[in-house]
Amino acid sequence: MDESNEIQDYEDVTLYGLDDNVEAELLDAQNELTFIWSNKEGWPVGVIMSYVYREGRFWCTASSQRKRVAAVRRDPRVCVAITSKGSRMGANKAVTYKGLVTVRDDPETKQWFYPALAAAINPDDPARAERFARFLDSPRRVIFEIVPQDRIAYDGAKMRAATNRSAAFLA
Repeated sequence: MDESNEIQDYEDVTLYGLDDNVEAELLDAQNELTFIWSNKEGWPVGVIMSYVYREGRFWCTASSQRKRVAAVRRDPRVCVAITSKGSRMGANKAVTYKGLVTVRDDPETKQWFYPALAAAINPDDPARAERFARFLDSPRRVIFEIVPQDRIAYDGAKMRAATNRSAAFLA
């Protein structure tokens, strides 16, 4: 959108996408996402999960008796949604990724992932992070590796700026 143009309405909010650097900051600032999958009946189901973003992939964990584990083994198509709310960035920034999940339980992944997740959740308390990582290492725990396929992003600051420009023009 040409920033000198006024807006008339909010019909097309695709004009207000996140810039790459802001998206990267969001993924670093936040440590929770909404993980969405389909159950056997095809209904979408979602839960909040902590995550680590590494090498272009999202990594989460759950105990293997959780219904989401069987569901993603049946259908690996998932969605994750992340918002800036509650982070150092404030509100009104969000990104949603469609992705494919692989369920992992190999020792190599567990070895790096558990400490990384524990540190992300407890950034200011290394002793607590170490204890948390030990609790994560349980017999039925698996790790989700989510590879994004497509994304939808939104930056409320861009929409607010466009609104302010148009309001000033109309005044």
